[in-house]
Amino acid sequence: MPSAKRAGPVLNRRAPTPVVVHSAPIVLPVCADPIRDGAVATKGDRVVEVGTRASVTTSFPAAEELRWTGMIVAGLVDARSAAPAAGPGVTARAGVVSDLAELAGVPGISYVEVTSASEEEWETRGRDAVITTIREVDRPCAVGIAAHTPDPQVLEDVAVLARTFGLRLLVDLDRHSPAALDEAGVLGRLCHVAVSRPLDPGERKLLRLRKTVVAVCASPAPDVLALLDEGNAVALGTGAGGGPSGVLGVARGIRQHARELGLRTRGLDGRLVVAATMGGARALGMDRGKGRIGSLAPGARADFAVFDARGRYPYAALLAQPPCLGTVIGGTVLSAA
Repeated sequence: MPSAKRAGPVLNRRAPTPVVVHSAPIVLPVCADPIRDGAVATKGDRVVEVGTRASVTTSFPAAEELRWTGMIVAGLVDARSAAPAAGPGVTARAGVVSDLAELAGVPGISYVEVTSASEEEWETRGRDAVITTIREVDRPCAVGIAAHTPDPQVLEDVAVLARTFGLRLLVDLDRHSPAALDEAGVLGRLCHVAVSRPLDPGERKLLRLRKTVVAVCASPAPDVLALLDEGNAVALGTGAGGGPSGVLGVARGIRQHARELGLRTRGLDGRLVVAATMGGARALGMDRGKGRIGSLAPGARADFAVFDARGRYPYAALLAQPPCLGTVIGGTVLSAA
């Protein structure tokens, strides 16, 4: 009679993370050409493959497939937002807040406002309040400083504070000139600026030299075209007012104004979509490495939106502001029609 085997220890093994394939008639990775009858394979919060539906489903034959109508596009990034809710298709944003609780849980970076009117006010209570806020946050990389102070000495100290803690800076150019910001040590790779006014050639050049991303908030089209043609890094934002039409509405307005003025707009649709996605990711410092946003490729965070857009020219179809059918952030479907 065979002896009974002693049961071994029970191992608590986690089930492997499944692969999910999202497919659609058009996939717009932004970092690559549009893909007809395309698909995006995700595993957890990351993209593992982007290609034609046939190739992706062949790579992952056992994966669940979510078939979308319309167009899958890399998630939009609002590079300057004050609205309480993200706009259509926005999966990350630079949210300006007076209290971090205002945008708790919203992807992107929450920029805490510094509004001290004088160096004395800043030293008395402003500085300590900002430092306390920063230290109470679990993820420092998700916090930045919006330098809205009129005092140049406070600006300098804010720049030092940001470098010390490794925080990003956001400044509105309706408050300061690029030259004043540069003198205070604010401009640079860790900073991006929001602008809703034309910039002269010298200002554009200084921002370009400092490798500072310009977040355009309904700026006149000629200025946007100059920024793009001269090589400035450009993002799009809805501005202090929030903009009910969202980031795509800003892009559509720029294109429309350019056409009304009879300016050359060949390729502008694609460049504006890049600004609304990869440009915004660069403004937030989230355009490189694993978990990057603003584009769809292996290793990127699984952030994308689905729009009810079709047609021969996908970038133009997207700028027509079609309805948003769904938003996926970190591989999770947050909303769908």
